[in-house]
Amino acid sequence: MGVREEKVRFVEALSERLKNSNCVLLTDYRGLTVAEMNELRKQLRAAGVEFQVIKNTMTRRAAAAAGIEGLDPFLVGPTAIAFSKDDVVAPAKILTKFAKEHEDLQIKAGLVEGKVVGLDEIQALADLPSREGLLSMLLSVLQAPIRNFALAVKAVAEKQEPQEA
Repeated sequence: MGVREEKVRFVEALSERLKNSNCVLLTDYRGLTVAEMNELRKQLRAAGVEFQVIKNTMTRRAAAAAGIEGLDPFLVGPTAIAFSKDDVVAPAKILTKFAKEHEDLQIKAGLVEGKVVGLDEIQALADLPSREGLLSMLLSVLQAPIRNFALAVKAVAEKQEPQEA
């Protein structure tokens, strides 16, 4: 198998990853040490996010094959890409937090559910509560009417008890 065939297969696989990922974030990692990159990879891996350095030409070809437009202006300089199939918020949170602690990491842009987004949208995603936090908020909202009803019934019952005695 020749080098060209390998590259074609890599681009096809990358195209599928771009299509199948809910969140893809492009970063510039210039200036990060190997230890810092390993720490970032460890944090992302714990959240189920793949983080890989990929050549810009390969990414351009894969994006074109996937029918994704608008990433080309961000594919300049060294690029590492975070892929998340499930969670949209986790990679944005981890990368944004890491970028605040390590100024060398720059978030360029992203692809969220098939739409190219800029740094502002990624920051907005990072500011959202985690999935567990959102679920607990939803549960709290759903429980509030039941809780209020139970308190009202209890208050009525306590008010009627002295009258019966």
